[in-house]
This record gives sequence, structure tokens and C-alpha cells, in this order.
Amino acid sequence: MAISAPALWATPIRPDRIADPVIDRLQQARTILGLLAGVWLVMVYPMRKGREDFVLGKVENLMIGCAVLVTAGAVGITVFILAARPPLRRVYARRLVSPLAVLGVIALEMGMFWLMLQAVHGNILSFDDLNSRYYESRSSETGTGTLMVGVALGLLAFVAPIAYFLLMLAAAFFTLMTTFKALNSCFRVGDVHELLPGLLSPLLVWSLFFISLSDGPDVAAPPAVLYSFLLGGPLSVTALSVWEIRRLRTKYGMNLRTALAR
Repeated sequence: MAISAPALWATPIRPDRIADPVIDRLQQARTILGLLAGVWLVMVYPMRKGREDFVLGKVENLMIGCAVLVTAGAVGITVFILAARPPLRRVYARRLVSPLAVLGVIALEMGMFWLMLQAVHGNILSFDDLNSRYYESRSSETGTGTLMVGVALGLLAFVAPIAYFLLMLAAAFFTLMTTFKALNSCFRVGDVHELLPGLLSPLLVWSLFFISLSDGPDVAAPPAVLYSFLLGGPLSVTALSVWEIRRLRTKYGMNLRTALAR
């Protein structure tokens, strides 16, 4: 149940939403292929930095990416809502709770990961300090109460690193799971309207593409491989979005004019 929680948070749940299983499967396949391509690139070519720096850099990029997604998505959704006729504006505005909830959950999970990472490094609670206090409490000059506190501190110094490490792994796992499902659903903007994932996905991925150009490559791969990897995501997302919008129009009669009641 706990493992399925990220999927529940990041999956569109509007009762009257039209869910096309073909679109959902293709979105999931696109995301999985993108992740596999990233893993392949890291496994085949040597990294330019250490593994810890690589992981921390990816977490930082994830946070920057979420900020870009929030900014670009907010602009796109605002334009969409303002372009709709007044009765629909209120309906769409009320449905914004879904994407905002996903962003809030991801922010909490990333915050927990960062907090536990700092704890593992000893930046929040120094284990050396706990150990020194424990050994001080064992001196003959201390009373029984101080001795009990020292024993408790000693146990804490032993258990806390393990607990922090496990919590850090759990936070990383849930962050990746929630982000994976959120990318499939374009952060649940489909709860606002079915056309929005197809309209916003190209805007989001191309924004991330231009930001990634300013960052150095993580692996020492040939330029042709790097640029093919960088362009593969935006181009595939754009092509799938065009097909998705066309399928919604031909199979379900949805288009931008009807969505805006124009």
C-alpha cells in the first residue's frame, strides 16, 4: 500500500475524465524508454564526476526541473483558463487542486531527502558529539541520571545513522516513483482538461532542453551521442503530443475550440 502511494498521488483521478488506455500506455512506455536510455548512457560511458556528485547533481536538476515545470506549466494553464469562457474558467480553476497536490508531495519528498542527506553527513546531529557525551557520562564523577542520559545518547549514536540512511533511501525511492508517475500524467493537468497534457508537454520538455544545454554533460560521450540523447526526449514527446491531440479529436470529439467553449 505504501509503495503504491506515489502512483495514487500522481495519477489523474477526476471521475468524469476520459481515460484512453492507448495514450496512457504510450506515455508510460515513453517515460520508461527515456529512463532506460539515461541508465544506458551512464553505464556505457565514464562519468565526468564522482557518483555522489552525480546523484546530488541529479537531485539538484530535478528540483530545477520542477521549478521550470511549475513556471512553464503555470503560464500555459493560465493562458488556457483565461482563454476559456467565464463559466468554464471557474470549473478549470477549481480543478487546479490536482496538479498543485502533486507538486506539493514532490516538494515534501525532496525536502525529506535533503534533510536526511544532511543528517547522514552529520550536519544536523553530530555523532562524534553524541559519542563524546556518552563516554563523559561513564566517568565516576557523574550521577545515575547523567549515566542514563549517556546510555540513551550512546544508543542514539548507534541507531540514528542507520535510521537516517534508511529514511534517505525511502525518500529517494518515493521521490523517483512520484516523479515518474507525474511525468506520465504531466503532473495531473489532465484533471483540469484532457487536452492539457498534450498541449503542455512539448512546452515543458523544450524548456528543460534549453536549460540542460547550459549544463555540462555528465558523461564523457561523443557529441553525436550526447545531442541525440538530448534531442530524443523533446522530439519524441512532441510527436506523441501531436498524436495524442489528434486522437482525442478524432475519437472523442475534443478540440481546443470545444475545450474553451468558443
